[in-house]
Amino acid sequence: MVRQHGWFIQYVSGRMCDRPGCDCGDAEEDELAFAYTIGLFGLNHPELLILGVPPQTASGVLNDLGRRVKAGQALLPGSIITFQQWPHRIVPEQVPNPAEIVLGANGYYRMAPGTSVPVLQLSYDDEQGRFPWQEGYSAPGLQPRPGEFRA
Repeated sequence: MVRQHGWFIQYVSGRMCDRPGCDCGDAEEDELAFAYTIGLFGLNHPELLILGVPPQTASGVLNDLGRRVKAGQALLPGSIITFQQWPHRIVPEQVPNPAEIVLGANGYYRMAPGTSVPVLQLSYDDEQGRFPWQEGYSAPGLQPRPGEFRA
């Protein structure tokens, strides 16, 4: 997959919501769903991570951004990214503990224990346009801040 397309998407099922802004992501009983790329590091770019969305949303967002990276666009921390097919904005943020999350990517690249490929968490806004670090964000359970999440 990586050789043919440039990246692969690893999805880990768990708690999710297809409507950021609802309260279904606040339950604590399940593990959080997440997805990340494997292969963008081979294109000299950090891998990408998205939390709390269903597989079809994760694959749509990650594939769109993977195509942008493959075309030469660098996704920079703090930049605002928009989509034609998804109504939410994304801000990439550096993940301080990637070795605890992207196990498949680290295995693919044969990283030494305790080391990791770099990763950007794709933080998305809620239906009111607020990001997870802003007061009033409606679904904090779906998007822990970078460094607060472990696989």
